[in-house]
Amino acid sequence: MNWQQLLNTARYNGSGGAERPDRPNHVQDADRIIFSAPYRRLANKTQVHPLYDIDHLRHRMIHSQEVASVGRNLGMLVGHWLETEGHIAQGEAYKVAGTVHAAALAHDIGNPPFGHSGEASIGRWFAEKFEEPRSVFKGIDSARWEEFIKFEGNAQGFRILTRLEMYRGDGGMRLSNAVLGAFTKYPMTAAVQASLTDEAYVGAKKFGVFEAEAPLFSEVAAALGLKEEQGEGGQRWWRRHPLVFLVEAADDICYNIVDLEDGFSAGDLPFERVATLLEDLIKDENARDQSSYSDYEKVCYLRARAIGKAIDACVEAFQHNYDDIMAGRYSGELIADSRLGPEFAQIKSAAKQQLFTAPRKTKLEVRGRNVIRVVLDGILPVFEALERAGWDESQLPDYERQLVRAVALDLRDVRSNYEALHAMTDFVSGMTDRYAVEVAELLSGT
Repeated sequence: MNWQQLLNTARYNGSGGAERPDRPNHVQDADRIIFSAPYRRLANKTQVHPLYDIDHLRHRMIHSQEVASVGRNLGMLVGHWLETEGHIAQGEAYKVAGTVHAAALAHDIGNPPFGHSGEASIGRWFAEKFEEPRSVFKGIDSARWEEFIKFEGNAQGFRILTRLEMYRGDGGMRLSNAVLGAFTKYPMTAAVQASLTDEAYVGAKKFGVFEAEAPLFSEVAAALGLKEEQGEGGQRWWRRHPLVFLVEAADDICYNIVDLEDGFSAGDLPFERVATLLEDLIKDENARDQSSYSDYEKVCYLRARAIGKAIDACVEAFQHNYDDIMAGRYSGELIADSRLGPEFAQIKSAAKQQLFTAPRKTKLEVRGRNVIRVVLDGILPVFEALERAGWDESQLPDYERQLVRAVALDLRDVRSNYEALHAMTDFVSGMTDRYAVEVAELLSGT
């Protein structure tokens, strides 16, 4: 892969004009993402603590902004190194940084309410429906079942960016090819990913593109010159864009480190445990005197220092693995393969044992699971009736028409069973935690 193609900032599906030097596309991409409705909804979506009731705990929007900030710093440092090594032209470090920044802003834009438990809840609901398919679930190719029973927020994010938002059905937000490439952690469909049972490549852990958007990603991959592979049956997939590793590293740095800070604020982790884990990352004998700080101020100080150290470590890891990254051979994670890998492994262990099993979090995840099931059960009759009406919305019965209006259900593109199922996941995944609860109450009559 080569940087001349990888930094292709031409807009996907055309832009109507040449890129302006005073307003580069990757900068405008960040603006388009920030001003979009799906991005705004992240302000009321779970990060770690569902339906938060403490003002300074992170939600998805704050997390996305922090990841974008760290990503921009990673991109600038790596970009300057690429300039020094002669891999990119002088002045293009800002293009690297801007591309990573925009992709990081959007990295969680497809996540459903209630975090990863929300993804699992959607998947379980669809798995039950496919076991004894009726009505709208009939006629769906079994190869496409994986898209729904293993519902993936990354693929939903690509769908939002390239189809649903802004220029609907005509390129979506029309972001630059480089940003879309840096956004796509898993450059393959669910059918391809399921067929790669022996594939150890990190980009094959999950799928990141629905079949409906597969032709769109193919165009992006061609424009970027991503390394192409052939799966079973000749199905195509691609190696990751090198900047995906920086977006992923920024996410890893933020959620690992700030989860400790939020865990302390929520009372799930004691100060001593948090301080020890962060100090192990810093390894600095020249730390500022913190004797006058409160415990919370000490944690904030240590968090900031730890993020700086982690950024430096990930830049070093990118440099060390550069040749494999560019050849599409690298299959690791920069944070795990960095000099701070063992310390981050300890943080992940602490989070798994104490944060993700906290009673309050567990109770609210159970509630979220049931909320999502109520919503999906409640809107299903609309799509069953729509199928019976030959996909003509004007022929829906009275109650179903009322329900469509009551919850603003979008049926514009539904002309088949497959599109019906995606319309359902578009609706439920786009909800905020609070709106999901409100709609569940409406649908259940409580």
